[in-house]
Amino acid sequence: MAPPVRHVNYVLKPATIDNAKPREKPFALTDGGGLLLEVLPTGSKVWRFKYHLNGKREKVTIGAYPSFSIKTARDKHEELRALVDRGESPARTKQTLSKARKQAESRALSFRKFAQRWVDETLFYRSEGYRSQIVRWLDTYVYPEIGDMQIGDVEPADVLAIIEKRTATAVTAERIRTIIQQVYNHAIRKLLVTTNPATPMRGVVKRPPVQNHRHLSEKELGAFWRALDKQGAHATTIVASKLLMLTMVRKNELLRAKWSELDLTLGTWDIPAGRTKNRKPHRVFLSHQADELLQLLQPLTGHAEYVFPSIFHGGVPMGDVTLNHFFKRLDFGVPEFSPHGTRGTAATLLREHGFGRDVVELLLAHSEEGATVAAYTHAEHVPERKRAMQFLADRIDKLAAGAEVVQLSA
Repeated sequence: MAPPVRHVNYVLKPATIDNAKPREKPFALTDGGGLLLEVLPTGSKVWRFKYHLNGKREKVTIGAYPSFSIKTARDKHEELRALVDRGESPARTKQTLSKARKQAESRALSFRKFAQRWVDETLFYRSEGYRSQIVRWLDTYVYPEIGDMQIGDVEPADVLAIIEKRTATAVTAERIRTIIQQVYNHAIRKLLVTTNPATPMRGVVKRPPVQNHRHLSEKELGAFWRALDKQGAHATTIVASKLLMLTMVRKNELLRAKWSELDLTLGTWDIPAGRTKNRKPHRVFLSHQADELLQLLQPLTGHAEYVFPSIFHGGVPMGDVTLNHFFKRLDFGVPEFSPHGTRGTAATLLREHGFGRDVVELLLAHSEEGATVAAYTHAEHVPERKRAMQFLADRIDKLAAGAEVVQLSA
């Protein structure tokens, strides 16, 4: 047991504290009775209490100066000395209170509120499109199930129920599970919970083996183009599917296109660096057919920010799975064709019809080795890129009308 509490003759003066300048290493100004003010190299000053209990030396932080004034720190010091006199550890008491406070906070915090904090605190450096997609998946798949549950009450069975509803799309199901796991990893780091209910569900969803994206032959491309208008989908879905082929961009780049990026008079679409895979701006030269499709679409969505807004959630772009599902429904003889295959199909067609590799690589927005080479190639091939995009659109029109085809290599 520690000796009884005795009166302390405190010695520190405000002027002494204020005049204390930081040094290369932390140093302490002693006030009395184990109370000291530690001056850190950063210039911060922190009140701490050092004491002996049961033969061991312990230390507890009281607070930073001047938020904790001399009087406030000394009053707290007297309380802590009383704990030591009773044989209680101020350091362990503080840890217990902090843990209880964190547990109480977790009981009062819903999964939805903390997930929103997770987005703000950990995804701020990701692209706008990436964050929007994560938020959309949370809104669509997760919040309706566990959004209003307290973050500490969610069990593995709750996570399993969410992903089991998406087993038809295994990749989406596993992505949802991963998002929940990341949210809880952040909650664990914040000391709000101690276990992650999504971790035991790893491996529950069996993802299909990765396969190369199927390319279409010219005959299949003609059948695909004719099928697009016969499926009965929403107009924006049909236009997006056609522009995916006519622009040769990636699906996420197309679906997050904004009207402000387009110049339909010049026939150009400038994709900013933040939305491209190689983090470089990419200019798409629009064919007459692509420009006409956008002109037709403008009365429908021109009032919105996005060229292809979601028809279910205003203010956000069309969901990535929309085109996936649409392509699966298309009946043109190639059931395994996916949106990503449009890039390979267009690139192969152009190469087979004599367009050079450098031109096609630029149309696909693949990075060139070396900044100087990339800039030079980009400038030199603008006329060829324009001609290639127009040739692609004209060739597709002919194939859709039943023109003779050439055999394309894979």
